Amino acid sequence: MSYIPTTDEQQQKMLADIGAGSIDELFADIPESVKLKNKLNIPGAMSEMELAAHMRELAGKNINLDEFTCFLGAGAYDHYIPSVVTNLLSRQEFYTAYTPYQPEISQGTLQAIFEYQTMICSLTGMDVSNASLYDGATALAEAASMACEATRRNEVIAIRSIHPESREVVSTYTKFKGMTLKECGIKNGVADLNSLKEMINGNTAAVLVQSPNFFGAIENIKEIAEIAHENKSLLVVSCDPISLALLKAPGDIGADIVVGEGQVLGNPVGFGGPYLGFMAAKKEFTRRMPGRIVGETVDRSGKRGYVLTLQTREQHIRREKATSNICSNQALNALAATIYLSVMGKKGLKKAAELSLRKAHYAYKKLMETGLFSPAFDSPFFKEFLLIYHGDVEKLNEHLLERKIIGGLSTDKYYPEFRGGYLVAVTEKRTKEDIDRLVSEVISAC
Repeated sequence: MSYIPTTDEQQQKMLADIGAGSIDELFADIPESVKLKNKLNIPGAMSEMELAAHMRELAGKNINLDEFTCFLGAGAYDHYIPSVVTNLLSRQEFYTAYTPYQPEISQGTLQAIFEYQTMICSLTGMDVSNASLYDGATALAEAASMACEATRRNEVIAIRSIHPESREVVSTYTKFKGMTLKECGIKNGVADLNSLKEMINGNTAAVLVQSPNFFGAIENIKEIAEIAHENKSLLVVSCDPISLALLKAPGDIGADIVVGEGQVLGNPVGFGGPYLGFMAAKKEFTRRMPGRIVGETVDRSGKRGYVLTLQTREQHIRREKATSNICSNQALNALAATIYLSVMGKKGLKKAAELSLRKAHYAYKKLMETGLFSPAFDSPFFKEFLLIYHGDVEKLNEHLLERKIIGGLSTDKYYPEFRGGYLVAVTEKRTKEDIDRLVSEVISAC
């Protein structure tokens, strides 16, 4: 709320109604020895007008994507969001809706989730989708766990080109689920297939791969699928849904489970969240999926209706029977994705993907022409690419930031083997003028 909701008189009345003499009595169970005796070192109260001005001043210190041109990706991307997404998302029946426990009064929410699931299945080439997960990293980790349950094996192989933070989340899952995580190396920016063939064994439940991967490079999903399936292992593919407007659906080239980060579908960069993770799979894995699935049916009058068809979350069934302790789908973020996909349609999504592709390759070409970069590898890429910068990446980004340009990511922390690695992302929002200005400022930084 933007105002204090209760007066002193109202607080006293509430205390009297519950039989408490003071607010301190409400916290009587807290030992006095751990209570803070002095006042907090915070500013005093302000009037509403003063507070609004103060908050605007604080907010003005933030870097925002309205004033700054962004070439930073690495998992969160500055795609254009049609205004209708925000307007519809702000309607109170959507904005305040929670879990649809009672389907008879939650038909609108259930239908929106059903439409979301349908669109995710269409994009990924899978049979069934759940009602979203926390984010792309947890979706990948849940898929790894799901694969181990389905195959009765306890080892997963993750390609090193997967987003490093996603690999960390998978690693955390494996430590506490009795699973073993192995890492397959990369060659020319993508999975080293010979290394994968040597690593895979009878205890491998699944191979995890990201395409386009962390470097933006496109993996050979079909060959990886053949290697996995020959060993009776599953293939889990993490992907950028925007790229699926141009690339073959993972389900059409051998994927068993498809996951990814849905931020690019109508959700703002937003300081890193909240986002949504999508998950889709072949129908034989339906009952092993975490979360819940909304289905379409008819009532006794023959009218169409929507229900929670499958609920494998521990809040609905016995905890020991639950597939996961993830209890919430990111409903509002998933709704943003649904509205975005509905508004964009097949043609709009393809146009956004094509523009991102072409502009990224234009930026790559112009940066290489400066002579200040070397290619990290020559694998095909989508909207993101890795270059090796011949100077100091941190100083370059400081120079760009002073000129209201958010530069690429230094990858030295994650991939020290690519010393001076500079990961640049280009979406459909970047104009030719934006890219040319980036190149010009890169040259002037030297």
